[in-house]
Amino acid sequence: MNTTGTPARPLPRLLEWLTVHGVEYEVHRHDPAVTARATARADGVDPRTFAKVVVVETDDGRRCLLVLDATDHVDMLKARHVLGATTVSLVDEPELEALAPDCELGAMPAIGALFGLPMYADYAVREDPIIDFNAGSHAFAVRVDREAWAEMTGVAYADLADRTAEGPAWLRS
Repeated sequence: MNTTGTPARPLPRLLEWLTVHGVEYEVHRHDPAVTARATARADGVDPRTFAKVVVVETDDGRRCLLVLDATDHVDMLKARHVLGATTVSLVDEPELEALAPDCELGAMPAIGALFGLPMYADYAVREDPIIDFNAGSHAFAVRVDREAWAEMTGVAYADLADRTAEGPAWLRS
């Protein structure tokens, strides 16, 4: 069960979207995990092939879904450059809940179209032949062919990750 009392299950509209768009997928149930790295471990996959989803907002009110390998962190300076914005900030929890009310908090799938958001992925994601990501629940993930996912989502690739930074995310913002 999630915090709203609904059963933990894969997001039905995610599975429908993948099916309608001809993206073959596998659903994996795993022990509940909250962080992308922990989810990758629980799902038994390399965290470098587990897609972490981060939602950001620009100073002019645009929201975007960013996708990175679970091992990476968003470099906010790079994100500002890619998005052509003066400032970029993380969307807070209440906004995420409003944006994706049928997902557990922090378990949004890497499909921007489900939420009406443009999507950008770090170049490292492009190197993965297969990717896994949350299926709207902290207990389910989906695995897809990365090329089919990219083709159907229209994701734009860019340099978004800070792979060298250590310490808390607020230090890198």
